[in-house]
Amino acid sequence: MSEPRHLHRSAELKGATIDASDLGGATVTGSDLRGVTVRESYLDGLRIVGSVLGRIEISSFAGDPAEVVVEGVGVWQLVSDVLDQRHPERVQLRAVRTADDHRAMWATVERLWEELYAEAERLPDDVRRTRVAGEWSLVETVRHLVFAVDGWLGRMLRGTEQAYHPAGIPPTDFPAEHWTTIGLDPAADPTWEEAVEVLRGRQHDVRAELASLTDEQLAESRTIAIAPPVWGEETATVAQCFGVMQREHVDHLRYARRDLATLRGT
Repeated sequence: MSEPRHLHRSAELKGATIDASDLGGATVTGSDLRGVTVRESYLDGLRIVGSVLGRIEISSFAGDPAEVVVEGVGVWQLVSDVLDQRHPERVQLRAVRTADDHRAMWATVERLWEELYAEAERLPDDVRRTRVAGEWSLVETVRHLVFAVDGWLGRMLRGTEQAYHPAGIPPTDFPAEHWTTIGLDPAADPTWEEAVEVLRGRQHDVRAELASLTDEQLAESRTIAIAPPVWGEETATVAQCFGVMQREHVDHLRYARRDLATLRGT
């Protein structure tokens, strides 16, 4: 195995956005990484040794468990337990197995989002459009959930050709040049009320689809390209499709609550 490459490029990286796909196995020494943000990257095996630590924030992909060890102490279970206490819908989501479970989970999703809609209605519009630490604003989060339902219900479960609402927002790694190929409008700028109206409609569609769902149907599979040509053909069970939509709503609700607390200074 070759020796790791030693990097000392702090001056070059300040304020820059770089594609760090070539840093696997590298060692970074003597660098000033204060304020650095790492997005959509593989950090398995990351070690921070003999460094000055202040406030460090970690959000794993969709809140997936990870082995995080600080001074020899594993902390992820503690983090997970606290999140479960703050957001009991996470516990309910992990327990979903049957068609009735899916219906109950979606009822919880809709109730919690209605609570958030009501809370957001009382906020100034500029707050609903404010990003915290570069994350999506509340309006953008709602638009992303529209995209998620369009992909997993419209495309995957129903096989609709033109499934995507123009105001939907795909994940951040979705190339901008392909938005229009699936019917998205890069210039779309809906109001809060318009975005919520669309998402409420999509949530109603999921509820309607779940109404007649049976346990036997959960194991059925669907194969389709959700967003060609960016994402190729993939196969998922009916249970997985509903699970993705539920998880998207649960995770983004947590992010929205976190960011609103920051904006309120709480």
